[in-house]
Amino acid sequence: MDVNSLFNVKGKVVLVTGGGKGIGRMISEGYVTNGAKVYISSRDAKACEAAAAELSAIGSKTGGGTAIALPADLQSLDQCKKLAEELAKRESKLHVLVNNSGAAWGADFDSHPDSAWTKVMTLNVQRVFTMTQLLAPLLQAAAGQTAETEGQPVQDPARVINIGSIDGIRVPTLPNFGYSASKAALHHLGRTLAVELGPRGITTNTIACGPFPSKMFKPVFDRAFLNGAIIRLDGGISQLARL
Repeated sequence: MDVNSLFNVKGKVVLVTGGGKGIGRMISEGYVTNGAKVYISSRDAKACEAAAAELSAIGSKTGGGTAIALPADLQSLDQCKKLAEELAKRESKLHVLVNNSGAAWGADFDSHPDSAWTKVMTLNVQRVFTMTQLLAPLLQAAAGQTAETEGQPVQDPARVINIGSIDGIRVPTLPNFGYSASKAALHHLGRTLAVELGPRGITTNTIACGPFPSKMFKPVFDRAFLNGAIIRLDGGISQLARL
C-alpha cells in the first residue's frame, strides 16, 4: 500500500529524535520520501550529517522532501534546550514531533546494574516529556491549521508520536528490566500527554513497536522471534512509514 494513499505529509515540518540510525532513520526516510522537511537529531554528529545527506539525496530522486541534521545528545538537558532553540530559529511551526531516541540495556536479574536505570529512564521517558514540553509552542503554532482532503477543508492537528515497545505492554521475553519498565512508563506518559495537549490541537500517540532490525536491537534480534508471529514480518521502512 502506498503511504500517500493513507495520508499526505508534503510540506510538513518534522523532527525525528534519534533519526540518524535504526528505526529513527527508517521513519525519517518515510517522511522524506513523501515530501516532508525532516530535521533529524542524533548524539552521533557524523552519523546524523551522513543520514541527512543520504535522505536528501533520496528525496531529490523521488521528488520528495529534504533532511537536515541537528545533532544533540538528549541525555543532556542543556542539549535538549539547544536543540529546541535551534529549531525555533529555523522554523515557526512544527507539524510532527517523533520522540524516537531511546536506550536499551539487556542484562539478567543478578547482573543488571543500578546505573542502567538512570540512563534508560532518562532517555526513554524523561526526555520525551522534556522535548515535548520545549517544542509545545512550535507544535501549537502548527495546530488547528486547515488542510484540504479531496477539496474539502479538514482540521489538521499537530502530532506527537512516541516510539514505544511491545515490551512496554507485555512481560518481555528477554531480561531487559529497565528498558521494559521505561517503555511501560512511556505508554502511560503518552496517554497523559494526549489529555493535556489535545485541547491545544496536538494529538499524542505511542506506537508499540515489535522487533525491528536496528543496531540497538541487533544483539537480541533472532529469527526465532518471528516463529510465533501470526504474520511473519520483521520491521522495515515501509511498515514504519505506514504507522
